[in-house]
Amino acid sequence: MTQEQKMFINQAIELANENVKSGKGGPFGAIIVKNNKVIATAVNTVTATNDPTAHAEINAIRIACDKLNSFQLADCEIYSSCEPCPMCLGAIYWSRAKKLYFAADKNDAANAGFDDSFIYSEIELPIIRRKLSTQLLNIENKLEPFQLWQNQQSKIDY
Repeated sequence: MTQEQKMFINQAIELANENVKSGKGGPFGAIIVKNNKVIATAVNTVTATNDPTAHAEINAIRIACDKLNSFQLADCEIYSSCEPCPMCLGAIYWSRAKKLYFAADKNDAANAGFDDSFIYSEIELPIIRRKLSTQLLNIENKLEPFQLWQNQQSKIDY
C-alpha cells in the first residue's frame, strides 16, 4: 500500500466514522480521486434522505460526475470504507472507474448487520425463482425504445 492509498482509504474510513457519530446514516464512506486529488467525498445517507440508493459510493459517483461534467469516471479511483454492495459495484462498473480500493469486506459488513449475500444469490437465480415476484410482460411494442435509440443520430453512446 502506498502512502497515498493509505491516506485516501483512511479518509474514507474517517468519513464513515463521522457519519455514524452524526447519526445521519450508516457506517460507510467513499471518496473519488483523480490524479491523486480528491474530487468527491460522500457518506451513506439512506436514512437521512429516505433513499435506499443513497449509499456512499453512489453519492460520491453522483458528485464526481457532476463536478467533472461527465457520466464516466475513466481516470478516477474509488476508495470505499467497505466492499461495495451489488448496487454500488454495478454503478462503479457503469462509471468506468479505473480502480476500486476498499477496507472492510462484505463479511465484515455482514457481521455488522449489512448482509448482501441474499442479493448476490438472488441475482444468479432464474426470474421465476427469485423472492421478488417478477414477471416479463411480452407486449408488442416492447422493442420500440431500443429501435428508436438505435436509429437516433444524435445519441451519446455509453
